[in-house]
Amino acid sequence: MNASRPKISVKTGAATRDPRRPSVRPGAPRPPRGSEPPAPAEGPRAKPKSARPAAPKPFPKSAPRPAPRPAPRPPANRPPVAASPVVPSAEGIRLSKRLCDSGQASRREADEWISAGWVRVDGKVAVLGQRVLPHQHIEVDPAAHRHQSQQVTVLIHKPIGYVSGQAEDGYEPAAVLFTADRQWSEDRSGLRWSPAHLRGLAPAGRLDIDSTGLLVLTQDGRIARHLIGEDSKVEKEYLVRVAPVSEGSVREDAIALLQHGLELDGVALKPAKVSWQNEEQLRFVLREGRKRQIRRMCELVGFKVLGLKRIRIGSISLGPLPAGQWRYLGPNEKF
Repeated sequence: MNASRPKISVKTGAATRDPRRPSVRPGAPRPPRGSEPPAPAEGPRAKPKSARPAAPKPFPKSAPRPAPRPAPRPPANRPPVAASPVVPSAEGIRLSKRLCDSGQASRREADEWISAGWVRVDGKVAVLGQRVLPHQHIEVDPAAHRHQSQQVTVLIHKPIGYVSGQAEDGYEPAAVLFTADRQWSEDRSGLRWSPAHLRGLAPAGRLDIDSTGLLVLTQDGRIARHLIGEDSKVEKEYLVRVAPVSEGSVREDAIALLQHGLELDGVALKPAKVSWQNEEQLRFVLREGRKRQIRRMCELVGFKVLGLKRIRIGSISLGPLPAGQWRYLGPNEKF
């Protein structure tokens, strides 16, 4: 059954009022035309589930675009890197070994040159690990040789109680003696201590913690290879104070065995020059440097070592350099 709906009567000729507009009392100021009424108050709106980020505004046509950044320039001491470097090959020998064999640099130094872009193979910048064939042409930038000429070699009179390499068992390395205040006053090299001389400075050979004498520290890989490389033939001279381990312990052929015929760790030692310097002291001249070699050699023939001092490496002698002080290797000095 349909319910009866009430009839709504509208007066003709009368303007129909918008229910959204507020009523204006007579005499009250009217709002300006075109203005919108305030929106009705609403409760808190629920946050949208997913809000998309606003799209970036394009540059206005009148605004100038920022200029692109200039490409960084290579350092002045490095050549520009070629666009297509040489691809390493599986044939031939390593480039760093070839440079080392030619006497231009040590293996480590050669790798540094290659990393710096100072080495080219057939006109193209070399890469680390690259191998080369005998017919290929190798160029070294003069900047590498200038850098090499600035490297220094230091001669230290190491006292007892310092290790030659890295610190161990609470003992300091001899490199801590390389300070400005310990430079020998009679150093005639013309060089003066600089913090740059500490960079890459490493011992070229060992000297036991309970031994004293000449120790070489160098930045030059060629000198290190010359002194301690596998094929090194540089002589090292020592004065060794000895005494019998016990009565009758010294072998009759002790000197002959020290000169040739002993082995350490199953490996025969190279011939050495050994002679009496005085009643208590032996003079050793070796062409190799095994760990604690002289002390172990003496034990094998019945001696115990009371003191050991290295007095010469190649043609460089310790001389009057005081213990705990150092000097530079002069430009005209060679090992």
